[in-house]
Amino acid sequence: MTGLVQGKALDGTVLPISGQAPEGMSVAPIDQTLAERAKPTRLSSKASIPRPGHILTGRQEHYLKREIISQQVDYEISELASPTALQRFGAPFRSEYGEVAPVDSDLPILRYIFVHHVRKFPFLDQAREKEFWQDKLQVFLESFANKHISSSEDRLEETKRRKIALKCKKLVELMMVSGIPTASGYEERIRFSEMEVVDRGANDQGLLVNTPEGHFINGWDVNVAAVRTTSVKRTVRYHQHAEFLLRVKRVGQPEHFVGRRYGEFVKLHKRLRTELPGKALPLLPRKNKSSTSSNLLSVGGGDDDDNSSVSSVSTQGNTMDDSSVRNFISTGHRRSGSAQRSPRASADFGKVPVTLYREDQRVSLRAWLRKLLQNQQAAGTRAMSDFLTSKPIKLNEEELGDIERRKEMDEKRIEEQRRFYEIARQRAKELDVYMERFRRDIVERNGLTQLFREIRVKEKIDDLSLEYKKFAEWLRIEVAATVYHLFLAEDNSPELFAQAKRIHSLIPYTIMKNVIRIANPAAVMTGILDLFLAQPFGSRSLMQRIFSMTLNDGIKGFQRSIDSLVIKINDPILCEKLKRFAEAKEETKNIIRSEAVVDDIDLVVAILRSELFTPGLTPEQIGKVFNAYVAWNNAVENVDEEMKQGAQLFAYLKQLLKLFTRQRDKAMMLSIIEEPVTLQLFRDLFTIFYEPLIRVYKSANVYNSVTDFAVFADDMFAVVEKAQRQDVSADPNQTVQAFIDLCQRHEHNFYKFVHEVHIHDNGLFEQLMGWLEGILEFLRHGPKGGKLDMNALFQGAVDMSQIDRDAAVAEINALVEWQEERKKWHQDKTRQKMAAEGAGAGAVEVSPGSQTFRSSDFGINEMDLQELQIEDDGSSDEDSADEDLDPFVAERKRRAKKQDHLRRSAGEPQKPVVKEVPKLQPSFVVMLRMVLAD
Repeated sequence: MTGLVQGKALDGTVLPISGQAPEGMSVAPIDQTLAERAKPTRLSSKASIPRPGHILTGRQEHYLKREIISQQVDYEISELASPTALQRFGAPFRSEYGEVAPVDSDLPILRYIFVHHVRKFPFLDQAREKEFWQDKLQVFLESFANKHISSSEDRLEETKRRKIALKCKKLVELMMVSGIPTASGYEERIRFSEMEVVDRGANDQGLLVNTPEGHFINGWDVNVAAVRTTSVKRTVRYHQHAEFLLRVKRVGQPEHFVGRRYGEFVKLHKRLRTELPGKALPLLPRKNKSSTSSNLLSVGGGDDDDNSSVSSVSTQGNTMDDSSVRNFISTGHRRSGSAQRSPRASADFGKVPVTLYREDQRVSLRAWLRKLLQNQQAAGTRAMSDFLTSKPIKLNEEELGDIERRKEMDEKRIEEQRRFYEIARQRAKELDVYMERFRRDIVERNGLTQLFREIRVKEKIDDLSLEYKKFAEWLRIEVAATVYHLFLAEDNSPELFAQAKRIHSLIPYTIMKNVIRIANPAAVMTGILDLFLAQPFGSRSLMQRIFSMTLNDGIKGFQRSIDSLVIKINDPILCEKLKRFAEAKEETKNIIRSEAVVDDIDLVVAILRSELFTPGLTPEQIGKVFNAYVAWNNAVENVDEEMKQGAQLFAYLKQLLKLFTRQRDKAMMLSIIEEPVTLQLFRDLFTIFYEPLIRVYKSANVYNSVTDFAVFADDMFAVVEKAQRQDVSADPNQTVQAFIDLCQRHEHNFYKFVHEVHIHDNGLFEQLMGWLEGILEFLRHGPKGGKLDMNALFQGAVDMSQIDRDAAVAEINALVEWQEERKKWHQDKTRQKMAAEGAGAGAVEVSPGSQTFRSSDFGINEMDLQELQIEDDGSSDEDSADEDLDPFVAERKRRAKKQDHLRRSAGEPQKPVVKEVPKLQPSFVVMLRMVLAD
C-alpha cells in the first residue's frame, strides 16, 4: 500500500515498481504514507492504486460488491410477495418447471439462507419434504400471496409487514456483504478512527442520564430539583400537599422554575395520551410519600424546629420509619465512600441526619420526565411545553437551600455509582487473561459445541476446566452489576424494585411447582389442540369458528362505518369507483398507483379520474372532486375551519378508501382461516416445535427450578434492601462483594438446571450449537462455493462492451465518495447531538465486561455493521395508529413526520445516480449462483 506498484491504474497512469515516480509525481516514504492513511481523514478512492494484475482497488471492489448485492437483496425481498417465489427456490419446494437447480435459482441469496440456515434449524430439519414443505407451507404461503393484503401505500401508513421487510433486507445485506469475500482478498472499507469513540460515547452515556443538570434531551434540560410543602384550604381546614420544583432550561434561554403537584403529572400523562393517541408512553410512577434520611448531609440538631415551616427539609429524626430509611438510596446512589466527606464538618457534635421529603418520588418523577422527553414527538407537544413553562415561580432562600442539598446528594449518588462500576470493572479486568482464552475457544471452530459438551459431562461448576470456571466467575460479576443497575442505580429503580417485589409476592410458586410436576403438558396441549382443531363430519373447527366470528365482527363494523360515509358523500358513483379499486386485481392497482406517483397527486384523485373503472365521471363530478382536493390541501396546510368545511368531501373519500381496503383485508384473512391447509400447518408446527421441548422439560425435572428461582428472588430482594439501609460511609467494596456473593450462592442451581436439561435433550443442544456455528462459519470464511472475483467481473464486462469502462469507474468512485461523505455527515451529526445533550468525555461505560466479544469475532466486519446502523438512523419504528384520528389531523401528522424526516436528514449526501453499474447485475448474479450453489 505504498502508492507505487507496477501496472496500469484506473486513470491510465503506468507506475513503476521502483521508488522512482513518474515525472511530476512526488513520492512519500512508506512509513509516512502509512501514517497518513492512519489519520482520521477521508481518503479518495482515486488515490488508492490497484494491485498488480487487478483493475480495481480494494475499496472499489468492496463498494461495487456492496452496491450490487444491495440491489439483488432488494429484488429478492420484493419477490417474496410473488405467488411464484417459492417455486423459484428449488428443493424442497415444487415447481411447475420441474426441479430447479441451485445454479438456476432466480433467488440465489434467499435460497442459500433457506437451505443452509432455515431448513437445517433444529426441529425443522425433521420436517418431511412433500408432506410439510410442499403440501402445507408452500400451499399456505402461495395462498397468502395471492390474497394481496394491502400495502403501506394503500393505507398511507407503514404496515408491520413493510417494517419487517426493511429489517430483513438490511440484515440479509449485512450477512452477504460481510460473509462473501472477494477473490483478491484485499477488500478495503472506509474507516474514521475517531468515529468509534464518538459513537461509543453517543450510545453509552453511562451515568450522565442521572445528572441533575447539563443533560439536554431534545432541547430540554429538566430536573426535579426540590420538593416543598404547600397548604391549600378546602372547606374549613388547610391541607398540606407536596409540590415538586422543576428546574427547566432550553437551549439559548435562561433557566426558570415551576412548581407541580403529583396530580399535575397525572394530567400531563392524560394530555399526552390525547395528543399522541396510540403512542406507547412510559407508565407514571406510583405516588410514594416516603422520605429519605441521610447521614451524608447533616445540620445542627437543637435549634432547627421545622414543624411550622413549609420547608421541604425536615430535621426531625423521629419522623422516619423503617421503610423510609430502607427507601433511602433505593435509586442506587447510597454511599460516598470513606474517602468522600460532606462539605459540612461531619465530625462535629450536635449533628443529626437530614430527612429529604419525598426524595424517592422526586427522582422517580425525574426519570419519568426524562424518558418522556427522549421521544421527540412527546417533547414537542403543547402539553409538555405548557407543563414545563407555564406559571414560573420565584424561590425563597429556604427552597434554594433545599435545591443545593438535593443537588449535593445527587452528585454523591453518581459518585457512588461510579465507584461501584470501577470496582466491578477492576475485578472483571483481573480475569482478562482467562477471558481472552475463553473468547478464542468460542471463536474457534466448534467452540460453542465444546462449551455445551463440557456442561453436559461435568455435574458441577467446580469440575469445569479452568477457562470455563473463570468465565463463570466473570459472569457472576456481570449479573451482579446488572442486578445493581436495575434495582439501585437508576432514578426509576425504587419503582421497578417495588413492582418486582409486588409481583414476586403474588406468584404461588408451590402450587406452580406441583401443577408442573403432576401434569403432563404434552398430553394437555395435544388434547386442547384436538378440541380446537377437530372438524366433526367435515364442519368448521372451533378455532375456525372463533377466528371467523372475530373477523366477521370486524367486517360488519367496517360496513357500518362505510354506510355512514356513503350517506355523507351522497354520490354513489364516487363510492362505487373506490370500492372497485379496493376489489381490483393487483396489476390494475399498480397502474393507478404509478400514475399517482408520476403526476404527484393523491391516490383518491388518480382512482376517480381513471377510466379503468366504470362509469366515468361527469364534468360536474370532476369539478367537485378537484375543488375538494384543492380545499383539502389548503385545510391541511392551514388550520382554518372554513377551508375544512370545503375539504370535508375529500376527507370522507379518503376515509372510505381506507375502510374499503381494510374490509377487503379482513375478508381475505377470513378466507385464509377457512382453508383446511391452515389448520394442518398449525398442527404440524406444534408437533415439530412443542413436543420435543416438552419431552426435554419432563425428563429434566424442570419443576425443581421453580423453587430455586423463588429462593433466589427472596435472597436478591433481601440483599437489595440491605444495601438500601447501609450507612452512606460504607465501603463500596462491601456492596460489590454482597452482590457477587448473591450470584455465587445460587449459580450452582442455575448450572444444575442447564446441566439437567442438556443431558436429557436427545442431542437438541448440540444440534442448536451446530446450527449457530454454521452461520458463524459462513460469516467468518464465506460459502464453500468460492469467492466473488470482482476484477474478473468488471474486466469481462469491459471486454464484452457491456459497460463503458471510464463511466463505470467514475460511478464506482462516486459511490465510494458518497459512502465517505455519508459517514462523515453521520459523524458530525453524532457530535452535534452529543454536544446538544451534554454528552462527551465524561461518559462512562456501564457494563464492566462489555468489550469481551467483538463483532469481528463472529465474522461481521465492524465497518459493515456501522454502515447498517447509519442506515437505521433514518428509519422510524413508530407505529402509525392514525385510523381513529380526524382525517385532517392524521394527514397533518403524516406530513409532519415526512417533514421531520427531511429535517433530520438535511445535509445528508445524496446517493449518486448510477447507470453503468446496474449493467453488471446479470453477470454478477451468474457468479453469485455459482458461489452459493453448494
